[in-house]
Amino acid sequence: MIFEPEELGQSRADLAETLKTLRKRAGITQTRLAQRCAMSQTKISNIEGAKLTPTLVDVELILRALDVPPELVSRLAVLARSANSEWQDAWSQRRTGLEKKQNELSGFEKASTEFRYFLLSMVTGLLATPDYIKASLAHIPGDHSKAIAKKLERQSVLYDASKRFTFILAEQAVRWPFLTPAAMAMQLDRLVSISLLSNIRLGVIPLDGHMPTAPLNTFTIYDTRIATVEAQTGVMVFRDHRDVSAYLNEFGIYEGYALFGEEGRERLADWAGRFRS
Repeated sequence: MIFEPEELGQSRADLAETLKTLRKRAGITQTRLAQRCAMSQTKISNIEGAKLTPTLVDVELILRALDVPPELVSRLAVLARSANSEWQDAWSQRRTGLEKKQNELSGFEKASTEFRYFLLSMVTGLLATPDYIKASLAHIPGDHSKAIAKKLERQSVLYDASKRFTFILAEQAVRWPFLTPAAMAMQLDRLVSISLLSNIRLGVIPLDGHMPTAPLNTFTIYDTRIATVEAQTGVMVFRDHRDVSAYLNEFGIYEGYALFGEEGRERLADWAGRFRS
């Protein structure tokens, strides 16, 4: 199914209004509907006010409680799927300020305890040296000092022992010569250092052997709630459990390809040595 970007932005409001209208037509109060769905009245109110995006399960429970015809259930399921997907285009992010995006990511990090990063082509900001972060924003016009400072500030989350991180980096993400050879060697040294933290698993996937599954995008999974998928022109945010599960399964495949622990550090050290030589 194809969703237009404007549909992704409007679908939450449309879904909220439709659910509210159906409840009123059924002559049921929010409190009574909440009881039928084993939800709180506050949750029903927030869903109808578009303050909370309901999951597909939430929508199915509400529609069943309202005895909605099957053909309408199917249509609203599509709307709910759209409401749980969000497109964030790169140009809008630049207009509103790159530091705003950093604040959003910081919010994801505060609200989550387990993180999975699959890095296909670049090192993520959480793992990057200051030089790497500056270079990653150099192609965008303007002053990015606030965004750079926020990226560096966000790295403190790595030292929060209550949170667990798994980073998987493809060889091309690690070795792409984004900086001068000396600076790239320092970036690899940082990866080795971070991999020693007790709450972090950092693995690399060398481009050798046989890997029958090929990745298409860089993606991040926050707990089992949200998956963000990066493209050249923006980011898709998925909250539907089926989408998140698909990326969890894909991540598991790449874990099987990756070298962790001392094996991974030895490979990183070897690549750093090649930059230095």
